[in-house]
Amino acid sequence: MKESTDHSTLPEKVTIRVKRYLPGRSPDSFYQEYEVKYHPKMFVLDALNYASDWLDGSLAFRWSCRMGVCGSCGALVNGTPRLTCAAPIPETGEKVVIEPLHNFPVQKDLVVDIGDFMEKLGRVEPWIIRERERALEEGEYLQKPEQLQRYEQFGACINCMLCYAACPVFAADREFIGPAAAALGYRYNLDSRDEGAKERLDLLTRDAGAFDCTFVGECSTVCPKNVDPALALQRIKIDAALTSLKSITRRGK
Repeated sequence: MKESTDHSTLPEKVTIRVKRYLPGRSPDSFYQEYEVKYHPKMFVLDALNYASDWLDGSLAFRWSCRMGVCGSCGALVNGTPRLTCAAPIPETGEKVVIEPLHNFPVQKDLVVDIGDFMEKLGRVEPWIIRERERALEEGEYLQKPEQLQRYEQFGACINCMLCYAACPVFAADREFIGPAAAALGYRYNLDSRDEGAKERLDLLTRDAGAFDCTFVGECSTVCPKNVDPALALQRIKIDAALTSLKSITRRGK
């Protein structure tokens, strides 16, 4: 038997406080509040859409799927990197502060520049590298379930950039390869069909690479898909150290 909800205790309206930036109109960012109509099981993205549709069409933010899949709606919600489609509006009616993700240039309001992030993803060569491409008639590159399990969690990333907004190393040095790119590169290094791990490991451990990670772990804490980029970064360090040790050992023989 379903429990009934007493809607009489719910607020009629809630206030969202949005950090805004209007290039060409104001050199400084500012906060603007919107009173939005509340409904049960309301999420921050719902409130933003209400404000944009009914109160202020100039409000800019990204969104697409509304299901926690596309990764495009990330923002700071009360100071924490969240997907706005998965961040509930409190039933207590308390004010919600929404800001653009930290550590990225703001283009307008909650919209940040993703160019550098995309470049970092491409830098780790996130594709299967083969010394010789198999001819079509030779069939597929087969893989056992246990081989898939080795890298599956690292392939669940939706490129929402929350980990970069939470990362203190990236905040201090924007050249740092960052959590998502490192996890993506590591995912391919673990793929049994791939033959480019040595090349990719070198890319992952160059200047501003995996060894700059101080293992704070906030990247893994904020991930909405339970990817563990902090673990990937530590394993990359171990793999690089073992590779160097093997090279030294071979030279000593």
